[in-house]
Amino acid sequence: MVNDTYRWKLVALLFLIGATNYGDRTAISSVFPLLRTEFGATDVELGAIGTAFLWAYAAASPFAGMFADRFSRSRIVAGSLAAWSVVTLVTAFATSVGQILISRVILGFSEAAYLPAAIALIADYHSSKTRATAIGLHTAGLTFGLIAGGAGAGYVGETYGWRTTFVLLGVAGIVLAAFAWFYLKDARPEESQSETNAVREPLLTSLGTIVRVPSYLILLSEAMIVSVGTWIFLNWLPLFFKETYSLSLTAAGFAGTFMLQGAATIGLILGGMFSDKVSGAQPRRRMLIQTICYVLCAPFLLAFLGRPDIFFLNACIFAFSFVQRIGLSNETPLVCDLLSPQHRSTAVGLMNTLNCFAGGIGIMVAGFLKSTYGLGAVFAGISIIMVAGAILAGTGYVKFLGRDLERRKAATAALAGVH
Repeated sequence: MVNDTYRWKLVALLFLIGATNYGDRTAISSVFPLLRTEFGATDVELGAIGTAFLWAYAAASPFAGMFADRFSRSRIVAGSLAAWSVVTLVTAFATSVGQILISRVILGFSEAAYLPAAIALIADYHSSKTRATAIGLHTAGLTFGLIAGGAGAGYVGETYGWRTTFVLLGVAGIVLAAFAWFYLKDARPEESQSETNAVREPLLTSLGTIVRVPSYLILLSEAMIVSVGTWIFLNWLPLFFKETYSLSLTAAGFAGTFMLQGAATIGLILGGMFSDKVSGAQPRRRMLIQTICYVLCAPFLLAFLGRPDIFFLNACIFAFSFVQRIGLSNETPLVCDLLSPQHRSTAVGLMNTLNCFAGGIGIMVAGFLKSTYGLGAVFAGISIIMVAGAILAGTGYVKFLGRDLERRKAATAALAGVH
């Protein structure tokens, strides 16, 4: 029987590790002005720093998912944490934009192993009755890391220099990795919520199985589109606040992360709980919740047009992020509902790949559009992206999801009959 206490302690620890993961990857955007001053970096070079990480992360993600479906997920989580923390520490000693770009590429490779293994590990310990809540709590840790990484990096960078930020993050991560190595453990067969033990099959075979599920392809496309807007915000919002409202580096880092990610944290936790309550017995409803939330959140972004009052703008950012993340909290649980346990990490890895490639393109495009249209117009344009995501999710809900969930349910019942 599943140890109820341990499975929630596992989520709590993964919350902290996930916060470290996203704090390390996003702290760099809060110190962009310092990098510009020290290295003379252009807007395009600053955009390339974000894109270099994302594309490396994307390239490694399918293989990371494959490994997490075949080897110890707990060891992969701890090992990935140790690796990216060392890279973060080394970044503090960079002496050029080129060296920072290289460190971001290596960071992308080392962080890619974490998320597919962590999501699958949570799914192993949590059934569909608590899975969205558990995954929502973990994902809230990611957004908490964005807040801490953004605001903390801005303060430490402005006070002690940007290099100190990366020393502190790197050392903290290494200590946490040592603890995780000894505390985390894979679910035993009698504890696992999986219907069957993992089957080691070639990556192409796994991918072939996954992409034959139409609803997963809908989720993949919708997630990729939404990620364009998400990563534009993460990369450019602190700089927008500094340039538009003449905020200090600390204030800009806080403003560029707190409203967006504070709302996201609350939305993910409440959204996961709401999803489990409304959709636990009827998973199809998860995609309907997504569709509705993506439509509702889009109009709030129109506040970026013109030069709005900063308090009004922050309120709109909060509302947008809160509603969007309630919808987003349904995404990964849906992947777990649609696919067998031995394919979940691979599916999450593939989703990460496409999300990050799309997000990297979005960051670069925003860098090119910034000088002509301004970041405010770029952020307002993300409302169109959200509507497009809603149309895709709505199409999946109406045409494919019910049939695909029934097929998964039948496959699970057949396996139970065999065993």
